[in-house]
Amino acid sequence: MPNPRTASGSRSPSGTPGTYDLVVVGAGPAGLAGAVAAAERGLSVALLDGDAGLGGQFYRHPVAALGATRPEALHHDWSAFAGLRRRWEASGGVHLPEHHVWTVASERTAVPGAGADGASWAVHAVTGPDGDGDRPAVVRGRAVLLATGAAERQLPFPGWTLPGVIGAGGAQAMLKSGLVLPGIGVSPVRAKPRARGRVVVAGSGPLLLAVASSLVAAGARVPAVVEAAGYLGYARRPGVLAAGPGKLAEAMGHLAPLLVHGVRPYPRHAVVRAHGAERVEAVTVARLDGDWRPVPGTQRRISCDAVAVGHGLVPRIDLGTALGCATRAMPDGATALVVDAGQRTTVPGLWSAGETAGVGGARLAMTEGELAGTAIAVRLRGASVGGSSARTRSLVRARARLRAFASLMAAAHAPGDGWYGRDGWLDDETEVCRCEEVSAGRVREAVESLGAGDARTVKLLTRAGMGWCQGRVCGPAVACLARGGSERGAALPGSPERRPLAVPVTLGTLAALEEDPDLRPGGD
Repeated sequence: MPNPRTASGSRSPSGTPGTYDLVVVGAGPAGLAGAVAAAERGLSVALLDGDAGLGGQFYRHPVAALGATRPEALHHDWSAFAGLRRRWEASGGVHLPEHHVWTVASERTAVPGAGADGASWAVHAVTGPDGDGDRPAVVRGRAVLLATGAAERQLPFPGWTLPGVIGAGGAQAMLKSGLVLPGIGVSPVRAKPRARGRVVVAGSGPLLLAVASSLVAAGARVPAVVEAAGYLGYARRPGVLAAGPGKLAEAMGHLAPLLVHGVRPYPRHAVVRAHGAERVEAVTVARLDGDWRPVPGTQRRISCDAVAVGHGLVPRIDLGTALGCATRAMPDGATALVVDAGQRTTVPGLWSAGETAGVGGARLAMTEGELAGTAIAVRLRGASVGGSSARTRSLVRARARLRAFASLMAAAHAPGDGWYGRDGWLDDETEVCRCEEVSAGRVREAVESLGAGDARTVKLLTRAGMGWCQGRVCGPAVACLARGGSERGAALPGSPERRPLAVPVTLGTLAALEEDPDLRPGGD
């Protein structure tokens, strides 16, 4: 049955009729909050996400078939998500799951009744759990909200390709969605106590404490939390800390179970090597100096069954940069989209909220999502927000407070430049690009002997970044090696490449654009 809020117009191949007022890409905290705010203000809204359910990475939860009775047990602030989900289900908006968006195209003359700032959009997606559905889909809208979240930053080290070495966020996703503990591959509720694996949590950033506390709560043994940056950086801005008591309470909530279970913290340390034959069996950790160089003589070996490692988060902005959105550098070297007070990007008709505008956590993402949804409703319909002016002012104040803390957090955990130098932990034999099996030595050769001075030239000379992930995993390391430490905070390229394809797309998908007029931008 057609959705009563759906506007008239062309029919989407996904089976949902019409062109929507707003298409939201990403059903995590920011996208869900933005979709709810817009739909409750009378807009027709389509909410697209690659996963089957709502919540994104932060609120990832098990499917019903697993029989989890308390999915909220592994989440912080679950009630906020549950409330948004209820409001979304009552809003009349359309959820399009398993839609992997690969590009967004402008259609300035295609849709009668121009959208925000005269823009209209075609959001192209491949469907199915892995983007291998029967046919592609296109969803059209008068405005688009990008809420695509972030990905983990990985800094390679010798042995990081061993089975059992996974991303810190990946470990949390395994637990939240599959009820599986890394290192043993079975549900913790079915594992015998002696079978529960030892998981070293390592890297940098507040995510480590959340991951470690989740693993401990599920019954894993966590012998160490290895934090490269330490936590003294937060003390440099006590005013920001005082303005965010909720963040301190959240950190203590993660820290308390770790202390109870005797988890040992290693501040200013890093995993510099993983050991094992068929899979990881142990790691070597070493103390770091102020520039993230291992201090000789401080190495220590820790036995383990798995390593969950991640060095912060990187905004997923490829859809925005492909459209020419302006970007800004974050204190930790990451790159985010520039937005105004209403979360609008520099491209007319395109908004951004959450991690795409700078990594800051779920509460900030929800705040920005609601601001964006409200601003879009006003822009498209001139919709009266009634008694929401006070609410908007409250959201703006909350955003400023949470953004200040996010900046402090990024600066406190910013990677140093010493880890990838000749005296760092990245030796020539370590694979940097796993897809194409490109070692750090080959990248250094391209820079030192062949004259490569940026990540793109290194890619052309070595194939680093040409694999399945398209540089999303190896990009930070390749960029660092290409620059040779000439710039502080060179963890990511300063100017992200404008990729027309945000996810892998088959030639058949591209051919379908020619065969089916409904799939083509503007119908031609």
